[in-house]
Amino acid sequence: MLQAVDCIIFGFDGFELKLLLIQRGFEPQKNKWSLMGGFLQSSESLDQAANRVLKQLTGLKGVYLEQLGTFSHPRRDPVERTVSTAYFALIDIHRYEKQLSSHYHAEWFLLKKRPKLIFDHDLMVNLAQQKLRYKAALHPILFELLPPRFTIPQLQSLYQDIYQTRLDNRNFSRKVLSTGLLVKLKDKDKTGSKKGAFYYKLNKKRYKADFQAFLHFIPNPGKLLC
Repeated sequence: MLQAVDCIIFGFDGFELKLLLIQRGFEPQKNKWSLMGGFLQSSESLDQAANRVLKQLTGLKGVYLEQLGTFSHPRRDPVERTVSTAYFALIDIHRYEKQLSSHYHAEWFLLKKRPKLIFDHDLMVNLAQQKLRYKAALHPILFELLPPRFTIPQLQSLYQDIYQTRLDNRNFSRKVLSTGLLVKLKDKDKTGSKKGAFYYKLNKKRYKADFQAFLHFIPNPGKLLC
């Protein structure tokens, strides 16, 4: 029996949530779209293997990476019994897009318009989406997807995309500012309108101290998690 890891890599481009996929380089299902994965080496833990796989594809290390779960159906891989532990990662697309390895033919897809994936990878992605929604309702985890400076409309777009819902602009702005997690900057983003929207940055000390705090960004999150 083989032990593998698969990485579900979510990215945000400032407008929509995306998923990073590669084309499988060998049979079965060669050239089909797949999550980035690899086999556990004898000298490493599962966490170390997931970080290695992520670094091979993106050149990244130290990004938000969390274990999702283990997938062990006897016939999930038609060639050999393989148990896979899946992880999900959160990255800002613009910050790292130049580091993607061309060797793996990696490509970003809109999460809601992604191609069909090999084996049980679609199940992994669906479960990762559920876990991300749950985590985002309890913790300020989605800031991991944002660039160093961002606007409140960008943050709102991210939450709306995660939960597939519309949020009231004024209420969202009031709630997010009340957390004390944001530091207002002097300059504005004027790409969307002449008036523009102020840029903010994350108060990293407050973020770490209040990570366990429920942010109440999402009204009735329980209904949206079903």
